[in-house]
Amino acid sequence: MLRTFIARCSHELDALRPAWERLFRSRRHTLFQSPAWNLLAADIFHVKEAPLIVFVENDAGAVIIPACVSSSGQIGLVGDVLFDYRDILAHGDESVVAHAWEVVAQHGTSFSATAIRGEKACQRWCAAGFLSSSFASAPEVVRRDMSPDTFAAEHTRSARLLRRLVRHGVELKLHSGTDSTLVRRIYLLKAQQLLGTENNLFADPARIEFMVAAAGLGNSCEIFTLEQGSTIVAALVTFRDHGVRRFYTTYFDRAWAHHSPGVALLYEVTRLSLAQNLDCDYMTGEQPHKMRFATCSMPLYQVGANLAHLRSIALHWPQVETAA
Repeated sequence: MLRTFIARCSHELDALRPAWERLFRSRRHTLFQSPAWNLLAADIFHVKEAPLIVFVENDAGAVIIPACVSSSGQIGLVGDVLFDYRDILAHGDESVVAHAWEVVAQHGTSFSATAIRGEKACQRWCAAGFLSSSFASAPEVVRRDMSPDTFAAEHTRSARLLRRLVRHGVELKLHSGTDSTLVRRIYLLKAQQLLGTENNLFADPARIEFMVAAAGLGNSCEIFTLEQGSTIVAALVTFRDHGVRRFYTTYFDRAWAHHSPGVALLYEVTRLSLAQNLDCDYMTGEQPHKMRFATCSMPLYQVGANLAHLRSIALHWPQVETAA
């Protein structure tokens, strides 16, 4: 017998947390599928994207589709633009997934999600009936390709950049994500630096508040900075996630641009991560400063379906293995 629950407000979302924790632990999801991040995003961004979290279970399986609906009726997955990797959470009997998509299809005009991480995950969505397109890639430095000593030997110029900054009185520091004053300062600096540009994500105060709250969840967030006195010369906001350090946000002071502090910090945190037996995920976008260090890249995809396709997906999904 199928049991269906739709969460739209804070107390309903909180009621889902135990089931969400079980599904999250059942497979190797990224932090962007964690209940903590999703429930926080659903709460903070509920005005621009109304939560439509669909939970379906029977005695043999369960699924959560962390959906949301915009004012135009477009269905997506919660997280605004701050979630790099998207997916549903499912375990066991796949018929529950089919029913969950039937429920979602009743509440919007079309569906779109960016970005599905990796070819295997994309193939699963496509086999179920979603249309896909290439979106971007996420450069990585992985331990199987690179030891910390080899990495240092291959990037001596970046090491020199760091030593030069040290000679100018710059110090490398490590901070906890629970330092909300620092997190807010970094994102305000980031917003100020991009003032007037189209890609200024943190011009929206709600996104800054989300990052302050997300960084304070648990102990996964670590912030590396290069500082001279009271000046933040460069900063890197990272999250530990299943043996991976995810490099989420980079900031540097343009007054120091001729010293390349962002590159120096990226180099040193990558070297330290490899020494700590952590892979490095540079996240969405193959910018030159990432590619100079990366040993590989993970493809990312956008998936979507119009209303007719979305309604028919329920007929196809039970034939498809749900992936991690």
